[in-house]
Amino acid sequence: MKKGLLIILSGPSGVGKGTVRRYIFNNFDLDFTYSISMTTRAPREKEVDGEDYYFVTQEEFQRNIDENNFLEWEEFVGNRYGTPRDKVESLRNQGKNVFLEIEVNGAAKVMSNVTDDRVISFFLMPPNVKALENRIRRRKTESEELIQARLEKGKKEMSMAGNYDYIVLNDTVEKASQSIVDYIKAKNRKSR
Repeated sequence: MKKGLLIILSGPSGVGKGTVRRYIFNNFDLDFTYSISMTTRAPREKEVDGEDYYFVTQEEFQRNIDENNFLEWEEFVGNRYGTPRDKVESLRNQGKNVFLEIEVNGAAKVMSNVTDDRVISFFLMPPNVKALENRIRRRKTESEELIQARLEKGKKEMSMAGNYDYIVLNDTVEKASQSIVDYIKAKNRKSR
């Protein structure tokens, strides 16, 4: 059985990674599995262990760090989040294509930790900085200070787009999604 692809989708906050991923999963008949992260934070209402996240203790998370079982991990607002290597590799060894929607720093770590030829990475690019700002503002979830911080971080992240296999312009969700799917299909054809 051929090992499944590891598909990395990254880009600045607010670019529409989640929207594009959901569109791909809902509109294309491809055998994708979404990578579930591990976290030390408590589950929110209606979140299910093993579906939304693997919810673990600080001690269990540290054990996974010590055993080198993360493709990447970060700490954010006192909680840790990581991509468990054993879960991802188990799925890929079953021939499943694992889709990883991740921020730029995490993507860089994954790309340095997974070096086989069955990895494909995408940087989702906004049409311009103003479009990115508009998307962040439409969320209506952040203060002006946080919006400005996200925009500055986004500009730095966009300068790293050349580290990815493909840069995909997210001018419309449909076109961006179709481009990603076309690249994935081409990669699968090439590696037969």
